Amino acid sequence: MNQNVLDAETRALLTLHLLPGLGPRLTRALLERFGSAMRVLAASPEELAEAPYLRKDVAERIASALRQRDLEGELELLGKYGAGVVHLGLSSYPAPLKSIPDPPPLLYFRGTLTESDSLAVAIVGSRSCTAYGRRIAERLAQGLARAGVTVISGLARGIDGAAHQGALAAGGRTLAVLAGGLSRIYPPEHAELAEAVARSGALLSEAPMAVEPLPQMFPQRNRIISGLARGVVLVEAAERSGALLTARHAAEQGREVFAVPGPVDCEASAGTLRLLKEGATLVRNVDDILEVLDGLPLLDTARGADQESGAAESPELPARPLPHLTEHQRCVLEAWHDEPIQHADQLVERSGLSVTDVGQALVMLEMYGVVRRLPGNRFERSRGWSGKAGPGSG
Repeated sequence: MNQNVLDAETRALLTLHLLPGLGPRLTRALLERFGSAMRVLAASPEELAEAPYLRKDVAERIASALRQRDLEGELELLGKYGAGVVHLGLSSYPAPLKSIPDPPPLLYFRGTLTESDSLAVAIVGSRSCTAYGRRIAERLAQGLARAGVTVISGLARGIDGAAHQGALAAGGRTLAVLAGGLSRIYPPEHAELAEAVARSGALLSEAPMAVEPLPQMFPQRNRIISGLARGVVLVEAAERSGALLTARHAAEQGREVFAVPGPVDCEASAGTLRLLKEGATLVRNVDDILEVLDGLPLLDTARGADQESGAAESPELPARPLPHLTEHQRCVLEAWHDEPIQHADQLVERSGLSVTDVGQALVMLEMYGVVRRLPGNRFERSRGWSGKAGPGSG
């Protein structure tokens, strides 16, 4: 990729992106303050210090780092690996990702991104999966791919790799989100699989090209996996599996959470069984997923759309549609009436459900981010959700 391929604003955003410690929120604060990345680069330390969350000493360090930052090495790596970059201000940026609370200001990709990827499902799970888990992951991915659904995962060993392979076997599209840079394929034995994914979809990362995938980067990667999808399917996950973080991100982002049941005495299924107990949608076959997808509203992706002429603007996040709710979860929300804060006992009385049913519903609603737990066994409905808790909420 020649440096002339990138316009001036994209080059400026890439320069900002290469600064260590300047994450999505600080980048967003700077863009909101100055209006474009080019203006950020031209700002003095005193002007940078006027941005939210930036102390004067931090602003001075950023200004010094910007003066020393060399973009040429990153541009050479983009060209060497045939990769590109896309930022929030471009219509080519993945539309579903624009609706999450902290979308990556800039994404690296290798392959192709299409509008059809807005209809996508993530399949994740344990790296140390069983033969049963691998078989189910491949089968679900094949069924989704044949139905025209893009399959998303993280290229990891185990369930992730099986999901990508299943989609490829069916001739479908698949996206792999990496924790490290696109020149650092991990695990190394999936290099050939990564090539196949890039030919039939895309490899994605928010990390600069040469960054090694460190352990603390995987939770951040997981929010992108769920943010790109309309729902996340957990095939196998132990009680402390990192895949459960992807399910939590999905719930917070208003995505559907699916789980595949497994043997009750199998540690590999302990996490998925807990999700099912808390209200995740049970998956026996691909039809269980497609049936729910048909009933989900389109994701609101107005945020940042069609802003190709300038920097990525950051207006207030649009109201998110309620996730697909179970009957008990809907009953609990309907029991709220117009009062924002309710005691759990009030919800039991008004809903007509048992204490256990209300408790389980509240756990899942809290996981979705629809309600917030307060001291004294009280709960508050969170703002930013559109729609009522009726049959049409899913």
